[in-house]
Amino acid sequence: MTVSPLVVLDCDSTTIQDEVIELLADGAGTRELVAEVTERAMRGELDFAESLRERVATLAGTPETIFEATCRRVRLSPGIRELVAEVHARGGRVGVVSGGFHEVLDTLAEDLGLDFWRANRLEVVDGTLTGRTLGPVIDGAAKAAALEEWSEQTGIPLSASVAIGDGANDLQMMGVAALGIAYNGKPIVRERADASIEGDLALAIPLLDRLE
Repeated sequence: MTVSPLVVLDCDSTTIQDEVIELLADGAGTRELVAEVTERAMRGELDFAESLRERVATLAGTPETIFEATCRRVRLSPGIRELVAEVHARGGRVGVVSGGFHEVLDTLAEDLGLDFWRANRLEVVDGTLTGRTLGPVIDGAAKAAALEEWSEQTGIPLSASVAIGDGANDLQMMGVAALGIAYNGKPIVRERADASIEGDLALAIPLLDRLE
């Protein structure tokens, strides 16, 4: 019998090929600094919340029109549409939980037909980014909590759940899921994942058959 899975993906460098904070930083002239902090955070060398605050602070004073320009630059990862279609064909649900930002993820979610999505939200005052976020930070613990919440909401048991990500802040949700898949994963993620794929998210489709 085919299991109806709950598949939850990271956004940046997983659902999409880009790191949205770096695209936004292009407009603020701080890309090099932001990229360095992002890499250290993804390797687990920095606390995610602290690194997020540090990176977002560099965006202060940037006009909110940067969101539309950034959405146009985002590149979907190969195979994401095929994976979403297959999960839906099996009667399952797909969510994306991101340490990135709703201002870009909302557009992506509509385009991909996602069932759930959650991300950080940037503060904008008088049409300008303040360099701060609003609400709770979506870190590794929040990603794991989202997967559990969506499992309960849909009635899809954790035994039929899959988490896909590339960085250290994806490890907690991968630990909660029945199947944790590293996609273009950092070394620590490949070590701890149940499976590892590179390049094409459609390679996760055969792995869904491992679910019971």
